Amino acid sequence: MKAAQAITDKLALSLSLACAIHCLAVPLLLALLPSLAALQLDHEIFHAWMLVAVIPSSIFALTLGCKQHRRLGVLILGGIGLTFLTLAVVLGEARIGESGEKALTLVGAAFVALGHLINYRLCSAVKANKCACPGDRV
Repeated sequence: MKAAQAITDKLALSLSLACAIHCLAVPLLLALLPSLAALQLDHEIFHAWMLVAVIPSSIFALTLGCKQHRRLGVLILGGIGLTFLTLAVVLGEARIGESGEKALTLVGAAFVALGHLINYRLCSAVKANKCACPGDRV
């Protein structure tokens, strides 16, 4: 089970970073290479599919990690990020504009990525018995 948690932490971290890179790079690529517009990489459906992949993997990895290291703050950090990402998709470009959608997405991706990075490090410390976890105190 610990291996599954580490893998899903890495997966969710990678998906969050891919989301942020997509948000930043696609407008630049479209400006530099207009023929890429045919791929329709900026469609809202991309955000929805990324969310479908990020939410379950994040909840799974952060919950398993929280059971190991007992740091609820990591789960809350990831939850804040998922909330921002969900708001970006639900509100969309039509309601909050392109800048608002990008801002919510980037902030959400940063929170999720940070949550998974901390989760992964804490779980590695627990595994190596180097963690001063709250549950270890008598």
